[in-house]
Amino acid sequence: MTTTATRPGDRRVSPVFLGILAVAGVTGWATWTGFAAVPGLAVFLFVTSAWIVSLCLHEYAHARTALHGGDISVGAKGYLTLNPMKYTHALLSIVLPVLFVIMGGIGLPGGAVFIERGRIRGRWRHSLISAAGPLTNVLFAVICTAPFWLGALDGVPPAFRFALAFLALLQVTAAILNFLPVPGLDGYGVIEPWLSHGVRRQVEPFAPFGLLFVFALLWVPSVNGVFFDMVDGVLGALGIEEIDTYCGFDLFRFWQGTDEYCGV
Repeated sequence: MTTTATRPGDRRVSPVFLGILAVAGVTGWATWTGFAAVPGLAVFLFVTSAWIVSLCLHEYAHARTALHGGDISVGAKGYLTLNPMKYTHALLSIVLPVLFVIMGGIGLPGGAVFIERGRIRGRWRHSLISAAGPLTNVLFAVICTAPFWLGALDGVPPAFRFALAFLALLQVTAAILNFLPVPGLDGYGVIEPWLSHGVRRQVEPFAPFGLLFVFALLWVPSVNGVFFDMVDGVLGALGIEEIDTYCGFDLFRFWQGTDEYCGV
């Protein structure tokens, strides 16, 4: 498939994204060095900005894969610039995920690039476009947890270690939730091309409510327990202990005061 319909400016990285990336870099440095007078504030800004960066990369992965799959309209829509303000639903992709992190320490799946599916040919391409976003979260989680599973924590300041652990938790929760085969989520988008036309038509009306249904289920204590046991299992396999993610979330919510156990 040709991609010549995209102009050079359509792929130029947005100054907005570069600004967010710079905030992540500066506050990550402040967290590492202990430069910040309030360590929790540095952790909050570092995790929040890094989380927004991952959300932008999630949507970019969808768009970039769609571009190579045949939807050359994604460039003109600004999806390849990594600018969160260009997404179809900036509220769903940026604002709500950040609010959910603050309230409950959970990575809310985004989903705000509009792909013109009629331009895509082949079921495998449709599935790959849907899978590209959560796979980005998986990659981000692997990178965040690298010091843990590589046994390279010597010399890593506690605050930075806790921040990485909490950021990894957000990536893992986002990946798991996104891969659920629920209408409206990327997991359903992966299997949808392989379903019969009749099944797709019956399921389509429920797509706008899929995410709400998932979060309603997470309010059920038994379901919530199973979900976070799964998350803890994945993080444990990557070398992260529960105390790391607990202290990361504790430092992140600096306005509530820091647990003495997590003092840095």
